[in-house]
Amino acid sequence: MAEMKFEKALKELEGIVEKMEQGGPALDESLALFERGVKLARFLRSELERAEKKIELLLEEEGEDIKTEPFAPDEKNDGARGDDPDASGENSDLPF
Repeated sequence: MAEMKFEKALKELEGIVEKMEQGGPALDESLALFERGVKLARFLRSELERAEKKIELLLEEEGEDIKTEPFAPDEKNDGARGDDPDASGENSDLPF
C-alpha cells in the first residue's frame, strides 16, 4: 500500500463503507471488504499522522509557537446520530 495515494485510499474506503452499509455482500465478501477497510483506515491514519508531524517540523523551523490539541468537533456540527454509542465522544479512540 506504500505506493497508494491518500485520496485514492480514501475513495476506496468510502466505496467499501457504502457497499457494506447497503448490506448486499455475502459473508465471505463482507469479511474481505472489512479486512481491506481496516488496512485502508490504518494507512490513512498513518498518512495523516505523517503529515501532521511534517507540518509541526516546518512550523518549528520557522520559530512558530506550536500548540497541538486533539481534534474535537463541535457538538452541534458533529453529525452525531442517536443510534451511535460512540457519538457522545466518550469513546472516540478507534480500534485500529
